[in-house]
Amino acid sequence: MDVAANVSEAPRAALPSWWARPRSGGLLLLAAVVALLPLVLANNYFYEVAILVALNATVCVGLNLLIGYAGQISLGHAGFFALGGYGSAILATHYGLPPWLSLPLACAGTALLALLIGRPTLRLKGHTLAMATLGLGVIIAIVITTEDRLTGGPDGMSVPPLVLFGWTVAGERTWYWISGAVLLATVWLAFNLIESPRGRALRALHGSEVAAQTLGIDSGRAKLQVFVLSALVAALAGALMAHYTGFITPAKASFLHSVELVIMVVFGGMASVFGAVVGAAVLTMLPQLLTVLKDYEMMVFGAVLIATMVFFPQGVVPTLARWWARRSA
Repeated sequence: MDVAANVSEAPRAALPSWWARPRSGGLLLLAAVVALLPLVLANNYFYEVAILVALNATVCVGLNLLIGYAGQISLGHAGFFALGGYGSAILATHYGLPPWLSLPLACAGTALLALLIGRPTLRLKGHTLAMATLGLGVIIAIVITTEDRLTGGPDGMSVPPLVLFGWTVAGERTWYWISGAVLLATVWLAFNLIESPRGRALRALHGSEVAAQTLGIDSGRAKLQVFVLSALVAALAGALMAHYTGFITPAKASFLHSVELVIMVVFGGMASVFGAVVGAAVLTMLPQLLTVLKDYEMMVFGAVLIATMVFFPQGVVPTLARWWARRSA
């Protein structure tokens, strides 16, 4: 009788642990949110905000792999975001390539640039690495602004619509499902990387690079790989954003945009995939909600950031997770 009871209790005991795993239960919850959210989106404006949230979250998930897990700061990530958008627009507009081909070529070119730049840059550490990535972002922004024959200069340039096998991707609802699918794929990829030997190597580098090297981890190769992957994800999101809006400006490569992306990662919680998603969602929607305050919008926005860092020092998601774990215990 006791054996039968134990056998019947085993699946029920395993169920909460399965749901508690971010890779399974968390990913399923995110998929459910993406699937059910259109039920409460009243018009195209809400769809537009949801698309912006999904694409920002995609960039932040990739950036969190670099900052939160590998411990390498990047203050020029908006440059990769803009290169994806401008690269696809230039190849389609000036060289006549179909957008379904120009988009992956732009992402591949951005990844190659990240590979070439990352080799010498990632040898730096701490504030010197931050200054190097900041300089990289500034250079990309200057080149985009000055090469007006290709990029349109400070005024930006129009981007042709994305066409896949004769079908023109148009409409907020269509782009919502595309951006949602890209976000889910990015989160799934991030979890698979984190739980792999490469992910454990990244966490070891974040803890102590010297200790990781003594265990046989090639720190230079590991940092370069995650840097290139993070740049590739940012370029993909930038290219999708450009084709969705139909226009792109040098502001997408600005230092301010890079800082916004880093703040989203820190706000949600470093070394937390869902922290990056939550940070991107909150800080993308918050300015929209604060527009009613007019002249006090930025003051309240800054106060929210300060209060979050005071009461959620590890970020929103990790702090809430620790609080829930203590309460459950």
